Amino acid sequence: MDPSDAPRLELVVDPARPTGRTLLAAGVEQSYVDVHDPRHLHFEYVRRMAAVVDLAAPAGRPLDVLHLGGGALTLPRYVSATRPGSRQRVVERDPAVLELVARELPALPAAVDVRVADARDALGREPAAGYDLVLADIYRAARMPAHVRSVEFAAEVARTLRPDGVLLVNVTDLPPLVFARVQAATLRAVFADVCLVADRRMLRGRRYGNLVFAAAPRPGRLPVARLAALAARDRVPGSVLHGTGLDAFVAGARPATDAALAPG
Repeated sequence: MDPSDAPRLELVVDPARPTGRTLLAAGVEQSYVDVHDPRHLHFEYVRRMAAVVDLAAPAGRPLDVLHLGGGALTLPRYVSATRPGSRQRVVERDPAVLELVARELPALPAAVDVRVADARDALGREPAAGYDLVLADIYRAARMPAHVRSVEFAAEVARTLRPDGVLLVNVTDLPPLVFARVQAATLRAVFADVCLVADRRMLRGRRYGNLVFAAAPRPGRLPVARLAALAARDRVPGSVLHGTGLDAFVAGARPATDAALAPG
């Protein structure tokens, strides 16, 4: 990419919270960090991902976590604060983002390893069964790249997870949620247990926004009831679709494969 074509990056102070910083790319919100309190999570979808992180193991237990997509490193900071000693690796393709974040935001703990790379390329170099959690929040120009939304990509993630591991995926979509339905079918083609957490208005087809998928290799691994209770109590109330509810949501959508997503 020509540097002149790269989106303008900036970190701006939240006027409603002086310790808050919002990462903007071409004026669009990408990430939010509270420089004094890494447990403060501004965006609803980040809170939904963090809820799964909280429920993935007993409170405070260190975990091995792979983050695909870094932004302002909100969730790596959260994991470090809530699960001290966790070994984390962050893969972010845009060095300009990491340079800005390193220059203007608090430093990360030494146990967080940050690398510049393409998410799928980096994933292919990870060892089998190396992680308790994989968190995927991968966007390029507001779109999830094709090579990180296929059955083959999901299978690579499954390879890197331990038997009780969990994958989290942030998806943006708009009514009638066609993309999210395909992503649900794609994850179900690989993982034995899958659920979806989202704003109730999104599930009713009333708004554009983010949905979070959780997926696990082991049947019954996901703490669906506890996750539903947390989602319902959020300041942007959410619902969880699982089992027959997710069957109805998928509504005949077919999994996406590398071949089907290839250009041409």
